[in-house]
Amino acid sequence: MRQTYQYVGPKQIADRSVQSPAGMRVDAPGDILRWVRQTNQELNASRSVTATFVVDDSGSLRIADRRSEHVACAGGRPVRSAGEMTFTVTAGTPRVTWVTNQSSGYCPEPDSWPAVKAALERAGIHAPDGFSQELVFRRCVRCGSINIVKDGIFACGVCSTPLPAEWNFILENATHSPFSSP
Repeated sequence: MRQTYQYVGPKQIADRSVQSPAGMRVDAPGDILRWVRQTNQELNASRSVTATFVVDDSGSLRIADRRSEHVACAGGRPVRSAGEMTFTVTAGTPRVTWVTNQSSGYCPEPDSWPAVKAALERAGIHAPDGFSQELVFRRCVRCGSINIVKDGIFACGVCSTPLPAEWNFILENATHSPFSSP
């Protein structure tokens, strides 16, 4: 069974995102170049651009401006993975040069990588060996804060409560705010 992630970020962000279009679906390398042109993205000196990405529930890669919310990129739907992806364009061909699971709205686990790899390969884009940077997210069972586990220390950065070893963002109701009592 494949893992999907519901949005677990602030309800206000999800509500604002309803008015934003979903990210552009990437079915071929040319779709990335089209996205760069259509959204007026600027390549940096290394001919790179970083995008917000999700792998939607159907397994497709979707990208949006880096400053956009993952929940908007996903059209408010569950995802198989989410994070940031850097594309470098050489000889008119985009390739992935950096990818993370950095999404505090969905908090995907590092083991969501196979979904990213499959989505890239489905779009005809060579996938790296894994996430360039892997983040581990946990919700504090005491104060409800979303935490990034650093240096293997499972302690809440807000209230110092020990964090669970297992991923713990399963919500009884997908519209439930993560800031209410767990």
